[in-house]
Amino acid sequence: QVQLVESGGGLVQPGGSLRLSCAASGSIGHIYVMRWYRQAPGKQRDLVAHSGDSTTYADSVKGRFTSARYNAKNTGYLQMNNLKPEDTAVYYCNVWATSVQSSTPAQYWGKGTLVTVSS
Repeated sequence: QVQLVESGGGLVQPGGSLRLSCAASGSIGHIYVMRWYRQAPGKQRDLVAHSGDSTTYADSVKGRFTSARYNAKNTGYLQMNNLKPEDTAVYYCNVWATSVQSSTPAQYWGKGTLVTVSS
């Protein structure tokens, strides 16, 4: 079994910063792609950052968010600066990775971490 656990969410004032972490454990193999999604109440889940051969960001977070991943440690981060109330959402880590059981990459999701931006 592959487990993804996000951490680092919480309450922050507008203009503040948070750093989310994603840790993969269990039978994880090689991570090819790591993505961060977010879902605000009553809205669809949207892609925030994609880290594969290159890293891309949603227009709404460009210049404020930075994604990094460290395959050797099976971890990734989403540094979020200058947070705005509209960034309030549950943030999910998603990876395409192999496992001990299969060399065919599959998609795995974490359970999410809540980020609330409010004064």
